[in-house]
Amino acid sequence: MPRLDGVLETALYVTDMGKARRFFEKVMGLEAFTADHRFTAYDAGGKSVLLLFLEGATSETVVLPKDMGTIPPHDGSGRIHMAFAIAADQLDAWEQQLETQGIEIEGRTHWPKGGESLYFRDPDGHLLELATPGLWPNY
Repeated sequence: MPRLDGVLETALYVTDMGKARRFFEKVMGLEAFTADHRFTAYDAGGKSVLLLFLEGATSETVVLPKDMGTIPPHDGSGRIHMAFAIAADQLDAWEQQLETQGIEIEGRTHWPKGGESLYFRDPDGHLLELATPGLWPNY
């Protein structure tokens, strides 16, 4: 069986790109690699990329310049869940950051292996999680 090296990209579909960018840049501290009217790509901790796509804006095949190829259409809607990995010693600082930005923490979990999670929502209602090591056998 060929080996997987990890999840490279996670995509969220948003209804208002400006509002989503403000949230992920101001609240989460992310910096965009690249962006246009239909998508934004963020460094999500040096190992993966968070992609924001404007709902309905990726329903056509994208033809890349200079014979680089094509990207098939995709789209999504509805509230989904994703988790960001954080160091255990950063949990309090993240909780303070969310409070300072007026973001409600909807849930907290203390996992059997010692990890902790904080849950909150972005402007589109996606459930975001900040998780410390000790959540999964591989994290």
